[in-house]
Amino acid sequence: MRFAHKDLLGLEDLTRGEITAVLDTSEPFKEISERRIKKVPVLRGKTIVNLFYEPSTRTRVSFEFAEKRLSADTVNISTTMSSIAKGETLVDTARNLEAMRIDMVVIRHGASGAPRFLAERIPSNVINAGDGSHEHPTQGLLDLLTIRDFLGRIEGVRVVLVGDILHSRVARSNIWGLLKLGAEVGVCGPPSLIPPEIEGLGVRVYRHVEDAIAEADVLNVLRIQLERQKANLFPSLREYNRIFGISNARLSRAPRDILILHPGPMNRGVEIDSDVADGEHAVILDQVTNGVAVRMAVLYLLAGFDVTRAREAKEGLEFEPEAARGSAKGSGTPRPSRQPGPAGGAAEARAGERGRDTAAKGGDRGEVGSGAELEEART
Repeated sequence: MRFAHKDLLGLEDLTRGEITAVLDTSEPFKEISERRIKKVPVLRGKTIVNLFYEPSTRTRVSFEFAEKRLSADTVNISTTMSSIAKGETLVDTARNLEAMRIDMVVIRHGASGAPRFLAERIPSNVINAGDGSHEHPTQGLLDLLTIRDFLGRIEGVRVVLVGDILHSRVARSNIWGLLKLGAEVGVCGPPSLIPPEIEGLGVRVYRHVEDAIAEADVLNVLRIQLERQKANLFPSLREYNRIFGISNARLSRAPRDILILHPGPMNRGVEIDSDVADGEHAVILDQVTNGVAVRMAVLYLLAGFDVTRAREAKEGLEFEPEAARGSAKGSGTPRPSRQPGPAGGAAEARAGERGRDTAAKGGDRGEVGSGAELEEART
C-alpha cells in the first residue's frame, strides 16, 4: 500500500488509517538514529529544499537530520539572505527551485494556507512545517507517537492541551490526530485563548487547570504565543503562571501518573516550571527524538515507497557494515533502546532505562533488535 497523498499539509486531511500508517512506518526508522553511521540510502538522488519563512530550531534541524539520514541532498534557504528579501513571491521562489529539478519542499510560513497554496502550483511534494495558526502536522504526529510509545495506545487516552489554544498550530494538529485515533481530548487556558465553538469538535473545555490534571493521562503544555497576539488577552505572564502554570505542586495532587509533553520552545516559569520540564513526568526530549523518525517516515512515504516496506528499507537497504553499529568497540556507552511502557507506567519505564545503563557492563545493549523482534515488542 502506498501513501495516497502527494503532500502532507495537515492531519485534518488524513484518515485514521493514514495517520496510523505514518506512526507504524516511523518505528523502524527509530533504530537508524542509534547507529554509529546514521544513514540509509533510501532517498539517494533526491533533492529536498527547506524553505523557512519563520524562525525555527527544532523543526528545521529535525527535518535536516531526517533528510540526511535518508541520504537526500538538502538545501536550506534563509529568507533574509535570498531573493525573498527583495520581494520575490512564494510562487516565483518555488517555480525557480522547481526549474532546478528539486523533489520536495519543506515549508514553514506565517500565513495559514501557504503550504496548500504552494502545493497546488508545483509538482514537487510539499510538507507543511507549520503555517500560521493553522497546522503543524509533523509535530502532531510525533506527539501521537510519543504517547503511543509510553502508554501503549492512543484510543481512550485522555489528553488535555493547556495554554494558548487560540494561536497554536500544534493544538490544531494534535486535536485532529487525537480525535481520529479515538483519544478523549480537552483544552484548558484563559477563556480569551480558547477558540470559540471548539466544543463542537468534541473537545472538552476545562476552566481550571486543577480539574484538567485530575482527569488527564497526558498534558501537552503549549507556550503563550505573544508574537501572534494583537491585543492583551490576559493580565500578565506572572498571573498566567499563577493560574495555569504546570508545577509539581499541582501535579502532586493528580490521582495518576501523568505524561508531560511540550512542543518547545519552553517559557520556563510561565506555562511550565523547570522542575516539571526536567522531572520524571516529562517526555519532552523523547518528543524531539521521535521527531526525526516521524519526519523520516513522512519523507519516505511521500517519495512513493510502500508503507509495508519501511522495515525492509531499514534492514535490507542499509549499507552500513555490521561491525560499525553501536556494538563496535570504542563506540562509547551504548544508549538503551526505548520500549513502550504500560498505561500510566512512564515513570517506571524511564527509571528502568536509567538502571540498564548501570547493569550493562561489558554487554552490548546499544543495538535494537531485528525487524521481527521490534514487531514482537510492539504487539
